[in-house]
Amino acid sequence: MCANVAEAWRKRRYPNAFVSKLSDAEAEAAETEVWLEVAVRCGYLDEPRSCELEQEYEHILGKLVNMISHPEQWIIRAVREEEADYDA
Repeated sequence: MCANVAEAWRKRRYPNAFVSKLSDAEAEAAETEVWLEVAVRCGYLDEPRSCELEQEYEHILGKLVNMISHPEQWIIRAVREEEADYDA
């Protein structure tokens, strides 16, 4: 998941690519939640710790969904757009 967020951050000049990578990160976070449940069922992780980690992942998912819903707050304007602003 964190690698997808890093890729998204590097793609901030391209809104669609940025959102796509954040969407991939969201899917990876959801997959991690499934693996946490599997770890509990197999006895590798205790229930209280799993609940803590799941809450953290829910917080992270909320942040990702917010970024996906409002990419304009995160993207970098293209240099051409900035130059056009100076010409005006």
